[in-house]
Parts: sequence; C-alpha cells; structure tokens
Amino acid sequence: MTKLTDTQLIILGKACERPDGAVYPLTTKLKGGAVTKVLSSLIGKGLLKEVRAKRDETVWRRDDEDRPLTLHATSTAYHALGIEQDVSAPEIAASEKPKRTRVAKGAKATEEKPKGTRADSKQAQLIAMLKSPKGATIDEIVAAFGWQPHTVRGAIAGALKKKLGLEVTSEKVEGRGRVYRITP
Repeated sequence: MTKLTDTQLIILGKACERPDGAVYPLTTKLKGGAVTKVLSSLIGKGLLKEVRAKRDETVWRRDDEDRPLTLHATSTAYHALGIEQDVSAPEIAASEKPKRTRVAKGAKATEEKPKGTRADSKQAQLIAMLKSPKGATIDEIVAAFGWQPHTVRGAIAGALKKKLGLEVTSEKVEGRGRVYRITP
C-alpha cells in the first residue's frame, strides 16, 4: 500500500470506527471535486469498496442499473491502520470480482484491485509496540525507529490519537520512566 495523506487517514480512521465501516458522513471538509478524488484514490488502493446503499445511507454514486451505492472500509483498511476488525463489519468476498460501472460526474471508472498490506510500516510497528502489555518508552521507540524524541511524541499525539482516534495512555514506571500504551 502506498503512503496515505492526512485526509485519507482521517476518512479511513472514522470509517473503521463505525460498526458497519461506512465512510459517510465524512468528517473532513473538502472543496469541489476533492472528495471524489480522495475517495476514488482509496477505492483504487483497495481500502474502500462500493456496496449497495440502504435507505438511510448517503449515496456515493449509482450503478448501470441506477441502484444506489455507498462506500465502506475494506478489511485491508482495518489492517493498514492496525485496527482489529469487528466481526460484524462487512468483508470483501474473495470470489467477488469488481465490475466496471457508470461513475458519478467528474470521477473516473476504476477497478478495485486487491493490494498487499503494509504490516511492516513504521506506524503499524509503533502501534504494535504500544499495544504490547509492557508498552514502550520514548527512548525505546527512538532506538527502534531512529526517530528524534519530538518525532515520537508527535506521532503519538498526531497520527495515533488525533487522526486514528486511538486512546494512548502514559504512566511513570519505576526503572523505565514514562511508559506509553494503547488501551483497548
């Protein structure tokens, strides 16, 4: 998976927090055709999928038979963000082949292609360190990634807490210093 922008991370993070993985309502304000570009990019990366919209869901576009479609996060999105997927969240069937269909005005038709996940990304590794029972200190994270301490604090406060909405706690532990953990 390629690197995601801040906007893409916010959209995916909020979708993965919802029980059904729904993208709408969007939690970011984008002007003009930016929404279509961002969402189409996430579809192309295999992080979002089109599903039949229910009556109360926001319609992303209509297919060739004029049926309403909306967007939901895929299991790849949950995995890319390091979020354990709720069993009730929708899954992409392995045998389900994407179809080319009519696209909303201003968007390009794309086929959903399964992409490999980046479980080896630094963000995923940081989340794994913080989810471990013993947690991690700033110094341990600096040693693991070669980052500066202020970069570690920024990643915890910005990417994990603010963008992904994870609850990160810290406490002073004798002999180790301040230990950070992601709480379930």
